[in-house]
Amino acid sequence: MTRKINKLIARSCSGSCAPHNRRPRAPRLEEPVEKRYHVGLHAPINRMATKAVSLLSGGLDSLLATKLVLDQGVEVIGLHFVSFMCDGIQAERKQTAQKGAQDLGIRLILRDKGPEFVEMVKKPAHGYGKNLNPCIDCKIFMLRAARAIMDAEGASFLVTGEVLGQRPMSQMRQTIARIEQESGLDGLILRPLSAKLFAPSRAEQGGLIDRERLLAISGRSRKEQFALAATHGLQSFGTPAGGCLLTDPIYSRKLADLLSHEPFSMKDVALLRMGRHFRIDGVKLVLGRNQSENQWLHSFWAPPYTLVYPVTFRGPTGIYKGVADRAVRKIIAAIIAFYGKESSGHATFEFFDGRPARETIEAASIDPEQYRIKEEA
Repeated sequence: MTRKINKLIARSCSGSCAPHNRRPRAPRLEEPVEKRYHVGLHAPINRMATKAVSLLSGGLDSLLATKLVLDQGVEVIGLHFVSFMCDGIQAERKQTAQKGAQDLGIRLILRDKGPEFVEMVKKPAHGYGKNLNPCIDCKIFMLRAARAIMDAEGASFLVTGEVLGQRPMSQMRQTIARIEQESGLDGLILRPLSAKLFAPSRAEQGGLIDRERLLAISGRSRKEQFALAATHGLQSFGTPAGGCLLTDPIYSRKLADLLSHEPFSMKDVALLRMGRHFRIDGVKLVLGRNQSENQWLHSFWAPPYTLVYPVTFRGPTGIYKGVADRAVRKIIAAIIAFYGKESSGHATFEFFDGRPARETIEAASIDPEQYRIKEEA
C-alpha cells in the first residue's frame, strides 16, 4: 500500500515536485533581507495565536508601537513596571500608562520590579552608566520578567517602543542584539517603530504581522512620533524624559550609601526620594524639607522606624531607623533645631515608635553637614 501511494505521488508531480526528503536551499547572502528571512528559517510560530504583550512605559513610543500592532488585529496586553528605585515621576508614569491602555482599549498588567531588581542594581553584569543606572541589565531584567508573563498569557511575541539609536546606552544596534539574546527572547521581540531597520522577527516571518505596515524610524528626533500621535489621535503620554532616578547624581549617592549599609528594606529604598538624609553612629535619619514632605513622613511611618518632631517650635519632621541612645537623640534634636532655626537652647521633641514619648533636650549648636550624606561629588 505504501509503495502504491509513493507511485501516485511521483506521477502527480510529473517531475515538477521536489523530492519529499530534499533539504531546502540555503539563502544566498546577496539576496535582499526580505528574501533571506522567510518562514521556515526559525522555529515555527503557532499561526492561530494572535496575542502579544507590549511594554507600556507611559511614553509616546510604546503607545505608538502598541497601536501599530493593534491595527493589525492582534490582541495586545499592556505591561508596565514600577519601582521605588527608578521612577522619579512614578505616579505620573503609572497613571499615564493606565490612561494610555484605557484609550487603546487593552488590559494593563502592573508589575513591581521588587527586591530582585535591587540585587541586580548592586552588581550589574554590564556595569553602570554615568551614575548608578544599569541600563543594559535593567532592560534584560524587564524582558526576562516579560517573558514569564508572555508564557502565562499565551502570547506569541513581545512589543517594545524601542527606536534604533535613540538612547546611547541601550538602544544601539549591537546593544539591542545583546540584550535580546541574553533575555532569552531572541527573535520574539517586535519593535514596530524601527522594525524595517532590523531583521524580521518571528512574528513577521510567521505571518502574524505584516512587515510592510511597520516603520523605519531611527535617531533622537521625535518629529515622526509626534506626527503619528496626531494622526492616530493619541494624547495620553508622558514627556520624552525617562524620569529614572538612577540617572540622577544626588539620588545615586543616597542609594550608594544605602547599598553599603545592609540589611535594608524596600521601604528604606522608598525613603531615598524624600528629604535630607543623615547618618549618625549607625542611625539613618531623614528630615522633611517642607510641609508636604513632613506630612508624607507622618503617613509613611511604621515599625521599625521612629518618628520625631518638635513640640515647642516649628521645624521639620524626621524619621529614623536604628537604635538611638541619649547621645544620638541629642544630635537628632540639634539637627532638627538647626533647620527649624530654633536657638533658645532647650526644646521638647516627640519621639513615636508606636508609643508616644516626649523629651526635653538641649539643642546643642552643631554643623549638620558633618552627618549629612553627601549629595555632591
